Amino acid sequence: IALNTRRAMFREAKVRAALAYALDFKWLNKALYHGAYRRTRSYFENSELAATGLPSSAEMALLAPYRDSLPGEVFTSSYAPPAADGSGRLRGNLRTARKLLAQAGWRIKNLQLVHDRGGEPFRFEIMLLRRGNEKLALHLARNLAKLGIEVAVRTVDTAQYQQRTNTYDFDAMIYLWDPSLSPGNEQAFYWGTEAARRDGSRNYPGIQVPAIDALVQKISDAPDRASLVAAVRAMDRVLQWGHY
Repeated sequence: IALNTRRAMFREAKVRAALAYALDFKWLNKALYHGAYRRTRSYFENSELAATGLPSSAEMALLAPYRDSLPGEVFTSSYAPPAADGSGRLRGNLRTARKLLAQAGWRIKNLQLVHDRGGEPFRFEIMLLRRGNEKLALHLARNLAKLGIEVAVRTVDTAQYQQRTNTYDFDAMIYLWDPSLSPGNEQAFYWGTEAARRDGSRNYPGIQVPAIDALVQKISDAPDRASLVAAVRAMDRVLQWGHY
């Protein structure tokens, strides 16, 4: 589920992190998908390119120049998506989400989540192409409603979907990226600043992070496999902790 950071409500990482607490993967997997899936935690899941544990010395050397502009967790913690018990109730998770939203200036007023500045309500649309994703999107919408967030789920036709994705005219969307086991400069098309500012790229979240731009260059220029793996893992960490 890509959150379009070009939209004001998704610009703060704490807000994006909070929304993940409204998704009960364990319940979804059991109720909708017959236990067929495992939770994805990395952009390069099931490969040596996935960032796991704490950064290696090689990763730290690549990340260190950007320490002041990156979340501290990139250097100190191993990312894992919020866990749930599979009951679908998510009471503890939603309390955590509410705290994160409050830290970002969002408060409940008249059963709606509104921002301290201006009082605009938190509402957004999840755009879908496939009706098969409606149950997933509606699950998220129902749980976010408990936080006072209004979510509309809209399935559009292929032509409209193509037009709106090309121009980033959406709030959130469900999309599947297919990462390569030998990534190169195409990563800039997915996550780079220039791509975020140019219509027609696959940087749907609108990621604009100098560290990612530099790491993509390191990936493209890697002289050997070990250097490539270190650069991709470092980039993976920045993406994970960006909560996009």
